[in-house]
Amino acid sequence: MNTLWKYLQYGYLVVAVIFLVEGILKINSDLPEALIMFGFAIFILLIFLFKRRFRKKVIDRNK
Repeated sequence: MNTLWKYLQYGYLVVAVIFLVEGILKINSDLPEALIMFGFAIFILLIFLFKRRFRKKVIDRNK
């Protein structure tokens, strides 16, 4: 189960990159929507970092 979560956490990075690319593509045509996309990308990146840190804490605690 740990290996599954280890690889699923990288799905957050994929989603963050998708939002980042969408924001870049929309920056010239619709600035408010592009800023929302950038906000989502930052939020998802923070979720990735938090979950990775939490998972490492759990692994270290179980040793």
